[in-house]
Amino acid sequence: MIRWGIIGTGGIASTFAADLEFTDSGTVAAVGSRRAGSADAFADRFGIPGRHAGYEALVAHPEVDAVYVATPHPMHHHDALLALRAGKHVLVEKPFTMTAAEAEELVAEARARGLFLMEAMWARFLPHMREVQRLLADGALGEIATVHADHSQWFAEDAEHRLFAPELGGGALLDLGVYPVSFASMVLGEPDRVAAIADPAFTGVDAQTSILLGYASGAHAVLNCTLRALGPTRAAIVGTEARIEIDGAFYQPVAFTLIPREGEPQRMFDPPDEGGLRHEADEVARCLGEGLLESPLMPLDETVAIMRTMDAVSRSAAA
Repeated sequence: MIRWGIIGTGGIASTFAADLEFTDSGTVAAVGSRRAGSADAFADRFGIPGRHAGYEALVAHPEVDAVYVATPHPMHHHDALLALRAGKHVLVEKPFTMTAAEAEELVAEARARGLFLMEAMWARFLPHMREVQRLLADGALGEIATVHADHSQWFAEDAEHRLFAPELGGGALLDLGVYPVSFASMVLGEPDRVAAIADPAFTGVDAQTSILLGYASGAHAVLNCTLRALGPTRAAIVGTEARIEIDGAFYQPVAFTLIPREGEPQRMFDPPDEGGLRHEADEVARCLGEGLLESPLMPLDETVAIMRTMDAVSRSAAA
């Protein structure tokens, strides 16, 4: 049973705390916020015994085994370092950091201290995605030719909303685009060619970014993210022998279809009615129980590689 400390009291922190109720692998022991009122309200809502006005006090809490960093994107690096230097295992909400350099520093710190560290890319741990990985490992699709993924949402234009706020790491790429980029990484690894175009929102953050990734194998990944419109949010993996089409929203617990080049399509996976974020918490508990300092499902070197790709997308879009 992992005793969690949560840094931050926003929407994703609330979802994480709520989804822990679907599992017996962990419980929330304490929460920290910059404001005492926010920490108290969050703790009262979820029945959390420890509440702290400040992150330093949260990471020093003696009954916290692991810290979940759920602050805005630009704070991930600082807050994760704070927890690691306090001797805590850490789960960092996606995107892991703002840049690959920040990601490399976190990984080096965790490895030097012998602490567990993982990116909370929750889609990677969902049951249907585990089944997709099994099919890929079994060679059911043959040679992969193309990966498609879309994460398009509509948000009302509001300068105070974090997705439109440059100082909070706003924009489509960091918040939405990381899902398609991570999905392509899961299937094809790190690309050797990156091309992207982007157009800004009224605050200057990217409102839409479209990405083309190339790989040494000859495979391509075609990815899109936007804040301007609700898209299909589907994903597909196209191979020489078969393809997988994942229902929207592909990054949530959904079903998918295996479509062979010849033969009848097979509907795969009946998504459970349960909290999706519980699976990443379960993975942390499993790894710690087995003495692992990183997850084989979301390796730290891959997380750094994903941030390198995100950096390259940003450079290409700005060129």
